[in-house]
This record gives sequence, C-alpha cells and structure tokens, in this order.
Amino acid sequence: MARFDVTDAEWALIEPFLPVAATGPLPRRARAQFNGVLWRFRNGTGWRDVPERYGPWTSIYTRFRAWALAGVFQQLMDGLIAEAAARGQVGLELVSVDSTIVRAHHESAGLAVSGEVLDALEQALTEEKGVPLDQQVSVLRVMRRTRGPSRPARRTIRRARSLRRHADAARPEPTRPDSADPEAD
Repeated sequence: MARFDVTDAEWALIEPFLPVAATGPLPRRARAQFNGVLWRFRNGTGWRDVPERYGPWTSIYTRFRAWALAGVFQQLMDGLIAEAAARGQVGLELVSVDSTIVRAHHESAGLAVSGEVLDALEQALTEEKGVPLDQQVSVLRVMRRTRGPSRPARRTIRRARSLRRHADAARPEPTRPDSADPEAD
C-alpha cells in the first residue's frame, strides 16, 4: 500500500457505495483503481501519469468516467457525511476553502456597472420580487455606490469602441425613398 492509499478502515466505509456489477461482485481491481483516481486528482497530473501499481491508466480513466456518470462520487460523499453525522463527527472543520487551490481571475474582484445597467437590474429585481428594492432582503439587494460615478477601465472603453465600429460596419447603408436610381429603370 502506497503512502496516501485508502486504508482498510476507509475502504470498509467506501466499498458499499461502489456499484456492484449485475453479473457478480466488484471487479478485482476496484480498490486499486479507486486509489489511482485519488492519486491522479491529488497530484493534479494527467491520466497517463498514474503509476502502474494502480493498473493501466485507460482502465482507471474508464472506471472513473463510469462512476462519475452514474453519480457514484456524489452518493459516496452524501453517504460518508451521513455516516459521520451518525457518529457525531460532523462539524464546520469539514468545510475548507484554501485560496492556494481555489483561484479567481484578477478581474473577478468586482463588476463595474454603468448607471443604466444598474437601473435596469434594479427594475428587473423589483418586478421579479414584487417588492421595492429598498424593502428586499439584503442578500439580494443591489447597492448603488455613494461615491462619484465610476470610471470604466481603458480596456473596457477600447472594447466598447471596437464593438461599435464593428456594428457600424455591419449595418447596411440606409437608402432614401426619394432618391432616383438610374440603374433601376
């Protein structure tokens, strides 16, 4: 057994959630393949890099895909949480978000919204909820900045200009109904 492979006690909890084939028991290598799947995601590598001790990478990938499509991992998670709750071992320490793993793009820090768009969003929210915006639950409330108007980034301005140019170029030239076309006769 490798360093991070599933122990016998852990496997006893996991095995009942894995699907049993219609023709017989679990495949012989199910535990090794499960460990191979865990190894692959723990190390963040490609499927071809999974060590041979877990079996051929194609078999591990095929088994993972079948389990994922069948919802085995969701059932396993739900079952293990229920088991931990039955033992009284569920707590907030099970929830963990590590910023070194969950990354966000640098532009995801905030959204610059023009006044017109903000007014439209507020109107839509008021119509959807049937309650004026200032009386809605604060989680759903769109807040207006108290400082001066926000200045959009240069990149946003350049992109808007570029989109306008492309839209103008794609728009056909208007024809005047009173203009005479010499070739029309």
